[in-house]
Parts: sequence; C-alpha cells; structure tokens
Amino acid sequence: MRRIHRFRNFVVGAVALALCWSAQLGSADAQSSAQQSFVTTKEGGFLLDGKPFRVAGVNNHYLTFGSSAEVTRVLDDATAMGANVVRTFLQPVIGSLDGQVPTIWNSKSTADSSNLGTKGIYMMSWDPITNKMVPNDGPDGLQKVDFLIAEAAKRKLKLILAFVDFWAYTGGAQQMNAWYGSSDKYTFFAADPRTRRDYKEWVRHVLSRVNTITGVRYSDDPTIFAWDLANEPDIHPKPLLHDWVSEMSAYVKSLAPKQLVTTGHGNMDQKLSDMNIPSVDFGTWHGYPSYAKMSHSDFDARIREYCAIGRDVGKPVILEEFGVPRSDADQANAYGTWLNTIATSDCGGWVVWRLVSTQDSGLYPQDDYDKFDIHNDGSPAWQALRDAALKLQN
Repeated sequence: MRRIHRFRNFVVGAVALALCWSAQLGSADAQSSAQQSFVTTKEGGFLLDGKPFRVAGVNNHYLTFGSSAEVTRVLDDATAMGANVVRTFLQPVIGSLDGQVPTIWNSKSTADSSNLGTKGIYMMSWDPITNKMVPNDGPDGLQKVDFLIAEAAKRKLKLILAFVDFWAYTGGAQQMNAWYGSSDKYTFFAADPRTRRDYKEWVRHVLSRVNTITGVRYSDDPTIFAWDLANEPDIHPKPLLHDWVSEMSAYVKSLAPKQLVTTGHGNMDQKLSDMNIPSVDFGTWHGYPSYAKMSHSDFDARIREYCAIGRDVGKPVILEEFGVPRSDADQANAYGTWLNTIATSDCGGWVVWRLVSTQDSGLYPQDDYDKFDIHNDGSPAWQALRDAALKLQN
C-alpha cells in the first residue's frame, strides 16, 4: 500500500510538473508572438517598429499539410536564406466526408507532400445534412496552421496567408464551386451569393480562431504579416473581380484591422488596378517570364514599371511569385539582376516561388515539370537569393 501511495504521489507530481511545463511552453510561445510588432504601411513602403521593412520571402505550398518535420525544415531553410517572410495557402478543401458531394481532386494521393500527398488533411468540407461549409478545427485541419504560425513566430518570420487557393490543385475555390454543382472556373465563385457567403464565413472563422499552441487569436497575431484574399483570384469579368475584392478586403479589414490585406492576384497583365481599392493595403503580382515568353531584360523592365505604379499610387508593391527554371543556364544571374532592381527601386520586396526542403523520405521532391524549386544546397541560384535577401534588409 505504501508503494502504491508513493507511486500515486509520483504520478500526481509528474502530471503536475508536465502541466506546469506545458503551460510554460504555451506561455513562451504566446510571448514570442506578443513580442513581435505588426507590419504597417506608410508613404508607399512597409514599416516595422518604425523602421523600413523590405520583404525578402519564399513561397511554399505544403506548409499546411506537410508533416511537422517537413514544415520546420522549410522554415529553417527560409531562415538560412535570410528570408523574413514566408507565404502559403490555407488548403486543402474537400467535398463531403461521406463522399456524397465529391472531391474534385486526388485527395487520396500517396505522393510526397510537395507533390500534393495531403495525408487526409483538410481545412474545410461540405456537410450534406446541413448544406453548409464546415471548417475543420482538428489536428488534421486548422491545428496544422496553429503549428505553422507558432513555429514561424519562434524564428521571427512573418507570414502571408492566402485564405484559399483559387485553383483546384488541392480543391480551393474550385471545390467550393463544386459544392453547388458548378464547374465554372472564373465567374461562379465571385458571382454566386452562396459561395460569397461561404467565403466570408470561412474568413470570419479563421480570423476569430485562437491558436491552440500560442493562445493568440489569429487576427491579433503580428506573426501574420498579411492576408491574401486568395491565391491568384482570376475572376472574370473585371468589374466582378473589382466588386468581389472591394467587398472581401473591407470585410477582412473590419475583422483584422491590425493586419495588412492584399489580393494575392497575379496581376501580370492588369497593371495593379486593384491597388486603387481603399481596403487593399499593397499590391501583388506574379511573374514567370518563361511562361509569358518574355526575355529576362523585358521582365526586369516590367519590375521597374510595377514599382513605379506603386510609387504613383502611394502603396507598396511585392513581386509575390516569380521563378526561373533551373534548366535556364542564366537562372542565378536573372535572380540577381531582378532582385537588385527591386532593392534599388523602392519596391516593397519579393517572394520567390518556391523554397522546397527535404521530404520525410530524406530526399528533395521531384520537380521535373516547372523546375522552379529552390533548395538549400549552396547552388548559384540559392546563393543569389541569399545575397539578395541580406542586401535588401541591410
């Protein structure tokens, strides 16, 4: 009996110590977020703690569904590159859990994370009983985003989070269209009152969420530098895009007034026209010269043009996605030239597509199609990006 009593005392003490340690860890995580400041805008630039803040960033597409180890490897590599911003999307989106409303993409893929093996993780689904969108707050849902935010805060990295991907790679806005039986890629999502309602309910749910690790409400977390309304909301016609962006950006600002809001639009051919909307804090554009049949020098001229638009409007501009395939022998020189142009043109900064780290297999993923993947491998492209990141922040 005395052994049992002592064992009970040991267990109670151990549990109390574990709870205390857990509380201290949670407090430390919350403190790491609380000690950061929000990025703001002023006179066409970004400010952090009253000083100019230039964005040197990386994109990564699997941070919300990769394993914890895969996520931390990306964040560590971003830090090694000298990046201060990481961008990703809140994904995946599926049909109904019972299959009654189909999932329009291959959510059962067993590929690695980089190649869209999502391991059953999803952010929202459709409930055919209530006929409503249902957010997933569990460990296979938004708790993955909790982890990402907490880990980014530890490394003093800022995040750009897109509320949804417009494209169907892991469901995105196209899956939200499919909930209502639509396959209209460009118009339905912004035009139909039901998808507009679902989007706003999702935004409200995300912004009001309290991080289970840090205890910080998403809308109050300075780790989140900005919200993209979507990744590349390629909404047609243009008046509908303007109307949707105006309504949704104002809605986000009403719920998260401390954080910045932008569109996430590719804007390659639209001359940043959405920057004139008052509730859009800065402009974004995405550029891939090899797809647009542009020379490197032509793309450099486009960078100068878009930086000038930002100066004229009085808002920062970020080249939010860009890439040169590694099959291009001039890849590193192109990166060096373009990013020097951004550094010397008072532009807001850049976010390269895309930084990819080793998967849980121990290998880098195959990237035989776009060939845009950047690795922490000491290559000329890596060194060019690292040099540019360090230069932009000095």
